[in-house]
Amino acid sequence: MALPWRSRKSGKKTKPEKSVSRTEISIPMHFLCPISLELMKDPVTASTGITYDRQSIETWLELGNTTCPVTNRAMENEELIPNHSIQKVIQDWCVANRSLGVERIPTPKIPMTGSQVADMMSEISAATRRGDHARCVQLVAKVKNLARESERNRRCFALNGTNGVLAATFNAFAGGSSESPAAEILEEALEALATLLPLGEEAASRIGSPESLNRLVSILQHGSLAARLNAALVMKELLASNGAGADVIAGTKGLVEALVKLVEEPISPQAAKASLVAIFYMINRDERTASRVVDLGLVPVLIEVLVGPEKSMCEKALAVLDVLLGCGSGREKAYGHALTMPVLAKKMFRVSDMATELVVSALWKLCRDDEEGGEGRGRCLQEALQVGAFQKLLLLLQVGCGEATKERATNLLKLLNGCRGRQECVDTMDFKGLGRPF
Repeated sequence: MALPWRSRKSGKKTKPEKSVSRTEISIPMHFLCPISLELMKDPVTASTGITYDRQSIETWLELGNTTCPVTNRAMENEELIPNHSIQKVIQDWCVANRSLGVERIPTPKIPMTGSQVADMMSEISAATRRGDHARCVQLVAKVKNLARESERNRRCFALNGTNGVLAATFNAFAGGSSESPAAEILEEALEALATLLPLGEEAASRIGSPESLNRLVSILQHGSLAARLNAALVMKELLASNGAGADVIAGTKGLVEALVKLVEEPISPQAAKASLVAIFYMINRDERTASRVVDLGLVPVLIEVLVGPEKSMCEKALAVLDVLLGCGSGREKAYGHALTMPVLAKKMFRVSDMATELVVSALWKLCRDDEEGGEGRGRCLQEALQVGAFQKLLLLLQVGCGEATKERATNLLKLLNGCRGRQECVDTMDFKGLGRPF
């Protein structure tokens, strides 16, 4: 008689099979969401009388649907009423089946409604008019915490004019001293605004006032780490929404210096990225501001930043560097840095399509034939050949790129071709062991 764990065909020993008794859990059908067919965690009833899980029906409505998924009838409104009865029954069922591995579903937090948000905004406005710092801090902190509870709450606040009220509160207290009781409400309002970005037209108008801009600069320079991050995020959004008005904002005393310092001595990657984007908006249309940024020593810092591998940071640093190379002082700073050409050549294919276009643009500005280039331009051409830029540009034309990039790459190849024969091409430098300033 063969042993139960011995194979009859081969006679080889096999592991004994374990007998596992499993009890199938049957979930009542009315506990399942008609859309996801999963156990409802936050049951709500639509205007048609059908109960769904909140996340499923909200997603359905956000896609532009106006009919009930079950009845196909038009929904009179998008109001969803929490079904506390079925919620309680589902929770009791989960507790009764805990021994079978069913976890109890926590009681969901009721999301904010438009009327509740409107009431809160009225309270904040009234407290601001009274100059009631303590009440303002309490209410703004509540807005911030509720917005962070769920994406639905965040959208509800954003759609009901919250940013405009918060910006008005910030502007109202911006004129006080940094040591006054108003400092706390300013940081709270700033954090709430950063949570509810983008700003919106009304909020951008209020934050763009001279009083608010001066206070933002003060926070960027002397605020807590969290406050400086939030100030950088808000400033980035403000500059992005102002377009042609960015050069006016750039004229705020100390702003350019504060943002450049956050790139040179970053308190966090997020703050550095926000500062780079803000700087880009300020210099993109204003050569005077670009020259100021160059004089503050940002070009060498950007080249050092490009040594790092982080894609998003590299793209932003390249965008700012490309603009700064449009002015003569920016090119002179780049000519004087030993890593300029090796880093640009290395990043041509290793980041993204956007980075590739920015690298080619930067190379073109450094190598093009103009009266200002002089010896620096000649060295750049030689270094570009040494680090293999010629071969990489040829490869770029083969794999394809945009028309503007293609034209610049072609012109660069013509310039480099004139220097070939005098230089020996070598592989791009390896930067793995190279230290970074931060």
